[in-house]
Amino acid sequence: MQNFIANPELESYLRLNRAACGEWTLALQDLLGCSGLACDLSRPKEEVGSLSALGVGGGLVAALSVRQGLELQHCRLESVLLVFPVQGHCELLSDGAAANTLLPFQLILPGQTFSLRVTAESRLLLLMPAEQPQAVQLAAATSEAITLTIQRFLYQAGFLQDHHQGCQAAETVLREVREILAGSSGVTKVTEAVPEPDRRLLKAISKMRTEPDWQFDLQELSSHAGVSERNLYYLMKRQTGMTPYRYYQRCRLIRVRRRLVDCQCAVPHISRYAGDEGFSHFGRFAALYREHFGELPSETVQWRRRLQAQELLAPALS
Repeated sequence: MQNFIANPELESYLRLNRAACGEWTLALQDLLGCSGLACDLSRPKEEVGSLSALGVGGGLVAALSVRQGLELQHCRLESVLLVFPVQGHCELLSDGAAANTLLPFQLILPGQTFSLRVTAESRLLLLMPAEQPQAVQLAAATSEAITLTIQRFLYQAGFLQDHHQGCQAAETVLREVREILAGSSGVTKVTEAVPEPDRRLLKAISKMRTEPDWQFDLQELSSHAGVSERNLYYLMKRQTGMTPYRYYQRCRLIRVRRRLVDCQCAVPHISRYAGDEGFSHFGRFAALYREHFGELPSETVQWRRRLQAQELLAPALS
């Protein structure tokens, strides 16, 4: 995978961060529809990592970032699942034996009982189409087409204008992957690679992402990138579909979302988190948040709290 991806995978749809084993397992059981799934960790008392997920009519797209080695065990799914390592390595085991594959991804078929071993510091993209391919055809052309399709999606996911565009991108990648697996003519012949972004653009993007205290100033940003204001504006618009300010705004919203996901206090300080990122009007902030992520800030908090409540109830129900 080339190192041009501007953002961690699907960070607009972060659901868990710094998650422990219980929450992680419950989240995957819920998202994958596999109540028997178990998670075996190399360091059980430490954090597992982060999880992002976007469900659409065409299926599920999820991203896992794991800090330690783990094995997902006793899994049996009703839908085909494609596991694409963006970084690191994963190994599919069926009936205790490693699956023999030369593909850059793992393909898990419906009804197959399996385990998935993932090495520490790995990042995976999971694709679960809602509509199943009638037949699965795997070949070199299939592998190349799926890899390019996923790379394009990951690039798009780093520069989403809003939730609507996010849903469109997810629907497209799920449909294309399903059609490629089914051997649809034409789809497997896709050869267009994702273009390498301009280095000056990457400098501007890095500044907006990594300097939370920086206040937007197009002149300063263009000077930092080594390009004129006009050229930076059109360069970013052409290569990402976003204006510099729109991307800056998105970075601030994502930082608020990360704090909401991490919030462990009894009452989340949503307005304070928003204010820390420069959103002075709470009503406007809530509207922008919903436009970008498809839910209100309070719903982001509630998603993780629902898992925590399930985790507390689990011993009593077992």
